[in-house]
Amino acid sequence: MSSVNFLEKLLDGVEVEWKALGEVAEIYGGLTGKSKSDFDNGNAYFIPYKNIFNNIEINFDMLESVKITDTENQHEIRYGDVLFTGSSETSEEVGMSSVVTKQVNSKIYLNSFSFGLRFKENLPLLPGFTKYLFRSLLLRKEISKTASGVTRYNVSKARFNKIEIPIPCPDNPKRSLEIQAEIVRILDTFTELTAELTAELTAELTARKKQYNYYRDQLLTFEEGEVEWKPLGEVAELITKGTTPKKYTETGIAFIKTEAFEGSYINLKKLSYIDEDTHSKELKRSILKSNDILVTIAGATIGKCAIVPEEILPANTNQALAIIRLKADVIVKYIFHLLKSNLMTKYIELNSKGSAQPNLNLEQLNNFSIPYPSLSEQARIVSILDKFDALTSSITEGLPREIELRQKQYEYYRDMLLSFPGKP
Repeated sequence: MSSVNFLEKLLDGVEVEWKALGEVAEIYGGLTGKSKSDFDNGNAYFIPYKNIFNNIEINFDMLESVKITDTENQHEIRYGDVLFTGSSETSEEVGMSSVVTKQVNSKIYLNSFSFGLRFKENLPLLPGFTKYLFRSLLLRKEISKTASGVTRYNVSKARFNKIEIPIPCPDNPKRSLEIQAEIVRILDTFTELTAELTAELTAELTARKKQYNYYRDQLLTFEEGEVEWKPLGEVAELITKGTTPKKYTETGIAFIKTEAFEGSYINLKKLSYIDEDTHSKELKRSILKSNDILVTIAGATIGKCAIVPEEILPANTNQALAIIRLKADVIVKYIFHLLKSNLMTKYIELNSKGSAQPNLNLEQLNNFSIPYPSLSEQARIVSILDKFDALTSSITEGLPREIELRQKQYEYYRDMLLSFPGKP
């Protein structure tokens, strides 16, 4: 049975009335006139903007403190309130909703970039129902139409008040709540199944990565005297880094930042761009070549690396990434796997003790001591690790696609179950 037919059967001919939000609810704003000091060791709580955007229902573990005086005329959050992001730099974020589906036992307020919706007490609406309703395709489209702006988007509350919502069987509150409860039960079940599948896929990916890392580190571990050890600088033609350009362009020469790394690969969709003059003059020393290895040498992603592919050229990079260009007789993939290994991780930890954030300078990178077996042994190790890498990468690529598919399936059935008849 399709979800549309199921909804018809569930409604069983009862009336669905569409009412403007301004008729059935009150809109209230968030905190205003607060300075930075007010959000430190406060006597109440407030809901951060991202709490609303990231969660279909409010996550009480993400609350932050704020100072509130008894004389302030601010709306306290209540059970059943629907909260919205009222202002954002992107049109996708503005007007996103989250619902208070748990009883509130503390004083909680909204932040200034958000607003709340409180329904009249005699209106038969379940918080669980409204959490799905306001995230449905139908209402998301209506809400987005109320937003306007150029550099920042804002929801017009006057237009927002005119948005109409469906209320099944409004003259029979008991029957109305029964219909809503059944829809919530179905969508909650579907949400749980989707979450369970995502957890299983993520666990599988984690297990594969651990297995890969274990075999890689075993293959790159040698007994004392078994192989020659060399500093990385001895097998490299060049080890340098880039510079941040004065300006970026919409198109032009590819400019690689750490954000463009996805695993051990460069995502072509996440590149920045610079003009030809900046590339060939201002950033001349960091012009990239095919098979250069890029390594993050500072910050939280230190040690992350990728090989520059031919199709990305011409390209350049910044000072957060070291460029390692190996000599012609060196197997690039062998050095690449070494840089991803536990050997490099330990070297970073050893050279970053006492630093505010982990970092490696070019001298330390040149001095990184690596095991250097015969070329035939290097080739054998690379062959094995490439196979493991390909398996891990296929799972890594397949996971987001599978999750996206499940999410689209979930959204399809959610929107069908909330496609009430009689929309004016």
